[in-house]
Amino acid sequence: MTSGSALCAGMILFDKPEGWTSHDAAEAFRRMLPADTKVGHCGTLDPLATGLLILLVGPCTRFQARMQGLDKIYSGVLRLGVETDTGDITGKVVKESSVPPDLEAARIQEAFSTHTGVLEMLAPAFSAVKHKGRPLYQYARRGISVPAKTRTSRVYRWDVLSYRSPDIEHRLSCSSGTYVRSLAESVGKSLGCGATVLSLRRDRIADFSVEDALNLEQAKTLRQADLRKQLSDSLPRLQEALASGFGKKQA
Repeated sequence: MTSGSALCAGMILFDKPEGWTSHDAAEAFRRMLPADTKVGHCGTLDPLATGLLILLVGPCTRFQARMQGLDKIYSGVLRLGVETDTGDITGKVVKESSVPPDLEAARIQEAFSTHTGVLEMLAPAFSAVKHKGRPLYQYARRGISVPAKTRTSRVYRWDVLSYRSPDIEHRLSCSSGTYVRSLAESVGKSLGCGATVLSLRRDRIADFSVEDALNLEQAKTLRQADLRKQLSDSLPRLQEALASGFGKKQA
């Protein structure tokens, strides 16, 4: 990799693959840019989750906090009858229950609807929320108990797309700070059989769509000159986003 004299600055829309952390994505693009170029992500996606991740580069990293507060849209699948220590299917199963045989999509939608509006929910034990400067997942992995951390978020809509027992395909529109794993656990309790996240994809962040994002294969073949051009071309849209107000932190 050659170092360039021109300043790298801008925004990257990346379709994060399953198994990657948000930090992995930032590091991958950092290695594609001149030495000492800063790259930061605007909101964590769990390794299980795929979809839209906004990365900011160079001086634009100072806008991370504002961009992190944007509303999100997710789609995915919840599995009923299973509860895990992480709130998703990658965790250790702690309880299994029978799914009511007469459960229908309309009943699930009722349960979803009770989880809309302003919600106070516990952050998952395996999350990046910090306690004494360290993320909760570090404590959880070591079996260390820490005080519960609550977060306020807003769920605008939560829709059942289809139901084929034990799996619910759904679409969720929500504010920043909404933990889908916590929602899954809560709705599972309300249905009496428990639930966990089987798959999750972030489709949109405010007006940004995953359809406009670079996927992994495209990123692998991208030359540094092309990436720098994409960064430069992204500046007007980033500026427009910040000026419009939807890049302000949600209350």
